[in-house]
Amino acid sequence: MDGLENIFRLGSNNIKPEKGKVLIAEPFLEGRYFKRSVVLLTEFSKEGAVGFVLNKPIHLNINELLTDLDVFESEVFVGGPVQNNQIYYLHTIPELIPNSFQIFNNLYWGGDFAILKELISNKKVEHDQIRFFAGYSGWNAGQLEDEIKENSWLVSSLEMKEIMALDNVDIWQKALIQLGGNYKVWANFPKDQNMN
Repeated sequence: MDGLENIFRLGSNNIKPEKGKVLIAEPFLEGRYFKRSVVLLTEFSKEGAVGFVLNKPIHLNINELLTDLDVFESEVFVGGPVQNNQIYYLHTIPELIPNSFQIFNNLYWGGDFAILKELISNKKVEHDQIRFFAGYSGWNAGQLEDEIKENSWLVSSLEMKEIMALDNVDIWQKALIQLGGNYKVWANFPKDQNMN
């Protein structure tokens, strides 16, 4: 770890991970999936954790990936590196999609996909009620806790409208600014450490 990284490594904010919280990547976390990412935790237990990256669009609509789906203009996001050939979704319509799993308040994931397809065909789903992801992010028992101890992630909360927003390329910066204090420094840190 070089001196510059030591200056900006602020450490944990002491919020515990749990279902419904978000993980905010520290500026030095590298990798295609997690660099400057915000991940919504949809499951968290002693067995491990599951979540979806909220701010990595793949620039395709869902019906471009699932050709048997009627036209539905909803961009797909990279959910994470696990099973990235599968489609997952968050939604706010549990009364219409049975077998959904509650995350918090009126935010759910999964459910009966055949019924979702019918809802889309019958134009009973609005674009702001659903978000699609290719793959998910997963951690084995204790793995996420170790990454948090290593200061790879900050744990925080976001409002449902921020989670469901598709135009969220700056959600990483906004989430850090919302944390306040010295975390605002991270929000302005250049993507390339060699740039100044």
